[in-house]
Amino acid sequence: MFTWDWLLFLYIILALLALSFIVLGALTAYFGSGKSRAAGAILLIVGILIPVICYFLSWKGHFIDEILLPGLLYIGGGLIGAVIGFLVFLAIIMKT
Repeated sequence: MFTWDWLLFLYIILALLALSFIVLGALTAYFGSGKSRAAGAILLIVGILIPVICYFLSWKGHFIDEILLPGLLYIGGGLIGAVIGFLVFLAIIMKT
């Protein structure tokens, strides 16, 4: 039977938020100029701090094994599925 875990749900949301902050912050800090470069650096720092804070506020040893790695696997699986779907869509559109 499936049991809903609100804490796991919250940590997955925070992991996704941190990952998007890291990626988008790095891109903005690298390619941006002026104020957007500073905003990208702040996003990058916040994206790094979120998992560190979650690690120290959670079960410590269980955060990586039970939350971070499965969350990254879910994200990776979702991205792979979305890319495959997009490529199939493009192949069909290009053939017509």
